[in-house]
Amino acid sequence: MFEYTSEDVLMHYGMPRRSGRYPWGSGENPYQHSGDFLSYVEGLKKDGWEETTENIKQTFDMTTSEYRDLKSYAKNERRMLDVATAKRLRDKEGLGATEIGRRMGKSESSVRSLLDEKSEKNMNLAKDTAEFLKKQIEEKRMIDIGSGVEMELGISKEKMKQALSILEAEGYHVYKGGIPQVTNKGQQTNQQVLCAPDVEHKEIYDYDKVKTINEYTSRDGGTTFTKFKYPSSMDSKRLMIRYSEDGGIDKDGIVELRRGVPDLSLGNSKYAQVRILVDGKKYIKGMAVYSDDMPKGVDVVFNTNKSKSVSKMDVLKDITKDPDNPFGSTIKANGQSEYIGKDGKKHLSLINKRADEGDWSDWADKLPSQFLSKQPVELAKKQLNLSLADKKAEFDEIKSLTNPTVKKNLLKTFADDCDAAAVHLKAAALPGQKYHVIIPVNTLPDNQVYAPKYENGTKLALIRYPHGGIFEIPILTVNNKHPQAKKMLGNVTDAVGINKKIADQLSGADFDGDTVMTIPTHDKNGKVRISSKKPLEQLEGFDPKDKYGPHTYQGKTVKLMTKRNMQTEMGKVSNLITDMTLRGASWDEIARAVKHSMVVIDAYKHKLDYKQSEKDNDIKALKEEYQDGGGASTLISRAKSEVGVDKRQGSPKVNVKGKEWYDPKKPEGSLVYDTADDLEYTVTRTDRRIGKTVTVTKKRTQKSTKMAETDDARTLISETNTPMERVYAAYANQLKAMANKARLEMVSTGKIAYSKQANQIYKAEVDSLMGKLDTALSNRPKERQAQRLANAEVRAKEMDNPDMTGEERKKLSQQALTKYRNVLGAKRTPVMVTDKEWEAIQAGAISENKLKQILDNTDKDNLREKATPRNKTSISPAQINRMKAMNASNYSIDEIAKALHLSASTVAKYLK
Repeated sequence: MFEYTSEDVLMHYGMPRRSGRYPWGSGENPYQHSGDFLSYVEGLKKDGWEETTENIKQTFDMTTSEYRDLKSYAKNERRMLDVATAKRLRDKEGLGATEIGRRMGKSESSVRSLLDEKSEKNMNLAKDTAEFLKKQIEEKRMIDIGSGVEMELGISKEKMKQALSILEAEGYHVYKGGIPQVTNKGQQTNQQVLCAPDVEHKEIYDYDKVKTINEYTSRDGGTTFTKFKYPSSMDSKRLMIRYSEDGGIDKDGIVELRRGVPDLSLGNSKYAQVRILVDGKKYIKGMAVYSDDMPKGVDVVFNTNKSKSVSKMDVLKDITKDPDNPFGSTIKANGQSEYIGKDGKKHLSLINKRADEGDWSDWADKLPSQFLSKQPVELAKKQLNLSLADKKAEFDEIKSLTNPTVKKNLLKTFADDCDAAAVHLKAAALPGQKYHVIIPVNTLPDNQVYAPKYENGTKLALIRYPHGGIFEIPILTVNNKHPQAKKMLGNVTDAVGINKKIADQLSGADFDGDTVMTIPTHDKNGKVRISSKKPLEQLEGFDPKDKYGPHTYQGKTVKLMTKRNMQTEMGKVSNLITDMTLRGASWDEIARAVKHSMVVIDAYKHKLDYKQSEKDNDIKALKEEYQDGGGASTLISRAKSEVGVDKRQGSPKVNVKGKEWYDPKKPEGSLVYDTADDLEYTVTRTDRRIGKTVTVTKKRTQKSTKMAETDDARTLISETNTPMERVYAAYANQLKAMANKARLEMVSTGKIAYSKQANQIYKAEVDSLMGKLDTALSNRPKERQAQRLANAEVRAKEMDNPDMTGEERKKLSQQALTKYRNVLGAKRTPVMVTDKEWEAIQAGAISENKLKQILDNTDKDNLREKATPRNKTSISPAQINRMKAMNASNYSIDEIAKALHLSASTVAKYLK
């Protein structure tokens, strides 16, 4: 409660989000609920007071948003009192509009507006909405009232805010918080929750207890949403196992299907990664292909590297106890299908697709640092320079945009992308680089690959991740005339055929859906030459299970790998191999680390004695030599290493000179964070050393990465200071510098003036854009609820399975989110802007606030196409540099022209 004294006004009033006893004021003033506040503001303004952020904070202890909400509500309530007065004078005293206006000191037109029923109804919307929300709270205690909910209620954002202000004044709470995005670690979806007076803020993180205003059910809405159905089960009598002794090891993971069997159809695909339930308790996991050489009485042949000592059913995997996820992984949308049985009815197919033909071609095609950092420095320089040239050309294009709101939006996105790229250190792709799933064709020679998307005779490098070194890179010649491969695969889009020996060189790849990155190499001009080496002799014949399996324990106590520890240990040994390679370790030393990595990868699954492997391969000595006895030691391995930072709150600010938050220790344009108000907390515990209870002050922290937290990537370089680290440090620093420049440009960019006249001229286009925006925003409540329900499900299953690995959680998260998105009908529909609608935007027909919403929900490529000036005749220096960088990486003139939207003759002219 606050009291303010003026020469002619005495008042006290409650503040929003603070007190509910005296909602908006008290006293004899006829405007007791609003006039005191408005009168005081009006009095302040007469004395020269201005509505600045600083003045609002100092005078009212409010944010600008809170001040405007209260002022808007107060104006509305004052008007309602005027309406009541006008109606009383008309109904009880029989006065006309002219006399009422004279009594109230208003014009006749103003009085007629006060007495208009539609106007009164509109004013009551906020109170009516508040009453509706009260009833919802009585039933549900906590409800989602975030972005998009006002559309479900059919009211404006302003009326929704007023309704919430009313409820807050009566003691209800509006809490804000984040919902972790279950499939994007470190990212969150913002939520705003209206809660009953007795609800504490922490309760909104019980995600399954936050309800929606309308309980969603499955709906069509023009698009069919398919739910996951519990799979049909196949009789094991229809299955044959091809064991290692019979050649199964050469096609380990391949599921061969009899062609023409209705319940085993792959549809229009030649191959798919599938799960097939068997006898209701086991399942097949592998890559399914059709076969024309099937034993009689068998419809499915599963190839395995297991011996005949393992029973048929023990070769298969156990289903999980989770009825929503019996396979422990996500089945893709529309991954289940139906067929017409002999009875003429629809039945669920036995095929459950994890991925389908064509899905692998959508994968990212950047060059990861774990591959490129093990190649020659010149190749790394070339591809990192091309990546920078792409970014600089993009920055130039954004700076040339004429619409300031669009420009600011794209500058922010660009800056965020540059910051992320500095952490992940991925370089531009090489010409023809793609991902492919591998299929066994064991009649192919050791030096050949079937790859119909490449020309015959092409030299093709195959890289698999995780990537140990150049000794795991086979370079093969494309042979697309191989009869067996042509018959099996035909003109496939995203698969390559190789033999078992090549799969073994690829870190022991299986044929159950493993993928490789393929890069054309050894071109005639010598521009792309991938370094490779024959497999290390020390690794030939090495079998981790044979060397460190349970039969080797010999009565000693063995510390076994846990699920929880598996990911950590794999990360450690992967970083070790990277650091050893960069710091010049010998092949004998690298072989020791790779052997240990092979043990670690299988340690949990096969109960291997990984601690003995650590001793035998003297991993401790390797860490002391190449990691200075600690963890990640080179920039490549340190960049993404997690680091704890003080907990932050609010959105970061741009570091600009002259601002109160300016930090002279940080580069201008970098981000400045506010630390959380509740940064420190105390913990009481018993100190056993002194036998007393002590209170310890601790700090709340959150996770970040070492690269994200440094302003100079060179601080992450190892003591060895390798050439490759210096190349990557320069790359990261240039990205960081571009991000800072983009933010400074964003701060200095103005805004387009809103034009009422343009709004009327382009009314049809404005209405069309608003309709598209409404469609896009209507998905937000459903997406938030899908994230909540998925989080609740994942959390519950983590409690049931505390040893769940990161990979298992990732699979479970995706499966849960897919399920709830389908159930709720959550589907993103971006705003696609037409040429005429863009013309309306440029004319100022859309307010900046609405335009920001459109930009947040639009297709970025569509937006950029519309926003880029079309009358440009000159080629920028950044575009010329991009041409040269692409040419240096062996891109053809036609490929460069297509990427830059130029003619081939123009590109050829500039390259000369």
